Amino acid sequence: MRRKDVLGRAGEDAAARFLTDLGYVVLDRNWRCALGEIDIVATDGTSLVVCEVKTRGGRAYGTPAEAVTYEKLTRLRLLAIEWVKASAGRWPRVRIDVIAVMRTDGKLVCDHRIGVA
Repeated sequence: MRRKDVLGRAGEDAAARFLTDLGYVVLDRNWRCALGEIDIVATDGTSLVVCEVKTRGGRAYGTPAEAVTYEKLTRLRLLAIEWVKASAGRWPRVRIDVIAVMRTDGKLVCDHRIGVA
């Protein structure tokens, strides 16, 4: 596995733990369909939360949150619709969050941005 892939997986694991520690319930990870992939699907009370996780080991290519483009957010909206259809659940509120994970001094630090789209 490539180093970048190992870091990305570690970032997703850290993000899932972070959400769980906040009281979220993780329903799905790395859910895929023809349109793409959702990193984490969770609930926050009665809200369904679709999370994009971006991990960086440094700032050479910008911050992790800067890597989440308008196009990515647009695709996440479509993916959220597909996940809801596939789950047959009913959610009064669906939101998209970004968890930007930065490796700092060997530790993974999560920056949770709520309701970005």
